[in-house]
Amino acid sequence: MSTARAQAQVVTTEPAWVRRALLGLALAFIGLFLALPLAAVFTEALRKGLGAYLAALREPDAGSAIRLTLLTAAIAVPLNLVFGVAAAWAIAKYEFRGKAFLTTLVDLPFSVSPVVAGLIYVLLFGAQGWFGPWLAAHGIRIIFAVPGIVLATVFVTFPFIARELIPLMQAQGNDEELAAIVLGATGWQTFRHVTLPNIKWGLLYGVILCNARAMGEFGAVSVVSGHIRGQTDTLPLHVEILYNEYQSVAAFAVASLLALLALLTLAIKSVVEWRQARERRATAEEERLAP
Repeated sequence: MSTARAQAQVVTTEPAWVRRALLGLALAFIGLFLALPLAAVFTEALRKGLGAYLAALREPDAGSAIRLTLLTAAIAVPLNLVFGVAAAWAIAKYEFRGKAFLTTLVDLPFSVSPVVAGLIYVLLFGAQGWFGPWLAAHGIRIIFAVPGIVLATVFVTFPFIARELIPLMQAQGNDEELAAIVLGATGWQTFRHVTLPNIKWGLLYGVILCNARAMGEFGAVSVVSGHIRGQTDTLPLHVEILYNEYQSVAAFAVASLLALLALLTLAIKSVVEWRQARERRATAEEERLAP
């Protein structure tokens, strides 16, 4: 046994210099393409001092962009939570005609450029679009207004929750749900007491990713927003406007908010992964000790 183990280690363990080289390459990549740009954002944001930094964030247009970004995420993420769970449930738990097509639709936003997605909504709901005249006649504004921004954000963020849940639900199978139904549980009781506890970490992970993309989306939102300053500009769009106006300190100050949101998202993601790993270890230990 010891000989076999030693042979396995020889086969699967790289030389020390290879491990150091790979580690050094990974750290160099992270430092050059992640840490350095992030440090540059905060350095430029604080270049003229904390007063100028805070003044840029207190500016009315910046406040409007912050509120619109949070509002958009607050609407888009719950919608994608419902749609994502429903799509994952249907794909993972049932066999039906058109299942492959539904899976393709879930992945569609990954393959379509966000700018193209924005143009699709303009084609549908714009003044010269398919439904534009009817909407205008009834006083409904979608393009160049908050509804259009929300629709574009929902489209580009739709796959994140569903794609986290589909492989998880498929791996878990239907045995526990079928047992609950046989014992008399209703569909809602089965979902709340059986399915939801099993997918809670994957669901939370998908929500975190979805929220991060919703707050940082630029391409699709840029097309449908109209860039109405103080009304339809989200944080990424406001950064672009400030930078194009050569207000670099204000642009980097607002960009630092997005960077802080990204760091917060990363921290929450790490906590979720740690909790998930700890729960798996506890479960494995219980199963090992069980008679």
